Amino acid sequence: MKPFDYVILRAAPRIQRGEFINVGAVLYCQALDYLGAGWDVDPDRLRALDPAVDVDVVCAALEQVRAICAGDPAGGPAAATKIGERFRWLAAPRSTVVHPGPIHSGITTDPAAELERLLDSFVR
Repeated sequence: MKPFDYVILRAAPRIQRGEFINVGAVLYCQALDYLGAGWDVDPDRLRALDPAVDVDVVCAALEQVRAICAGDPAGGPAAATKIGERFRWLAAPRSTVVHPGPIHSGITTDPAAELERLLDSFVR
């Protein structure tokens, strides 16, 4: 069993209202050199918070997170950093439409399966 850290990604179409829904997760396991992200956006739930939300913008932000995790140049300068730095950058608080919740920890033997479990538990 190896320790890991994760954050749940939240979409807040009107950040000033403090309302959000969980839309994704980022999991980092240093011992297994793993950084991954997954997401699942329900447009109807998102529109319940703001009927005018641009769902494509939310999805694009989540794709950027996935690119950063993968070290894909499409993720911008953050994607070029070391894996631990990428997680810390993604987990840093921000006031954007997609932002991370608090960092939590756990233990796993299979980080990819754990990421799916987190998505099933907190997002889907």
